[in-house]
Amino acid sequence: MSQRAFHPLQAVEIAHAFGLQKVDYLFIGKSGAILLGYPSTTQDVDLYPEKSPENGARIITALESIGFDLDERLKGDIISGRDFVQIKTGPFDVDLVFAPDGIESYSKARERRIVEGEFPVANLRDIIESKRASGRQKDINELPLLESFRVEYERIHPQPLKQAWEIQRD
Repeated sequence: MSQRAFHPLQAVEIAHAFGLQKVDYLFIGKSGAILLGYPSTTQDVDLYPEKSPENGARIITALESIGFDLDERLKGDIISGRDFVQIKTGPFDVDLVFAPDGIESYSKARERRIVEGEFPVANLRDIIESKRASGRQKDINELPLLESFRVEYERIHPQPLKQAWEIQRD
């Protein structure tokens, strides 16, 4: 059962603890969109961490430092980078999504990320594509609202134009 609904202060706790441990990650899902200003609510913090045993060990240390109680099974799932690790044994719920639907790789998503203050957030286009690819009805229902938000966000925060050589690399 959820401890409490997502609140940006939880993101501050995560960002601080993960920063101290040098965890490589992105906020993703609806919690990521909320950090960019999306007007909605969600029940958990969704994170897309880089998948490596070293990063997994840093995640464990960071989560334990803010009050998460991780048993050996959860620790093993985090170290191995299991596709989806749901953690409900802390002050709030966290989902670690090591292999989100619709996103080809962590490195590509990291290149496209948006840094909002201290929060590394997956690009809205990646968040939307992940929701679309999940096929879950609740995500499909959310897509029109997320798309409208993305259009407005990109209008207010235009990306700098790329040079031709940069486009060829993508």
